[in-house]
Amino acid sequence: MNTYFIAGHAKLPAGMAAKSIYETLTITAEIDRKYGVIVEATCTLATEHGRDFISHLLKGYSLKDGIEAPLDTLKNCYFGKAYNALTSALKDLHKQYLLTCEKNKQNS
Repeated sequence: MNTYFIAGHAKLPAGMAAKSIYETLTITAEIDRKYGVIVEATCTLATEHGRDFISHLLKGYSLKDGIEAPLDTLKNCYFGKAYNALTSALKDLHKQYLLTCEKNKQNS
């Protein structure tokens, strides 16, 4: 395969609909191995609309370029209660991506 499947996790705040289903918010992403581009993404927000919004927001970003651009887009476009959890999960996703790349580089 030419992609990685990576997940980032963060604790959900109290009062969220998804909190009754999940303790943590998870962002999963399929990422192109060569360019680091997010091909597909989803998250565990409670509504389909929220999950679709985050998916659309993250697609196309290259994690090789860092995490600031998608974080800025999230800051400017998402105004829900899960903002901090999404930010933390996205940072964790990026961290897991870097660890995966390093691990694969060592195994090559």
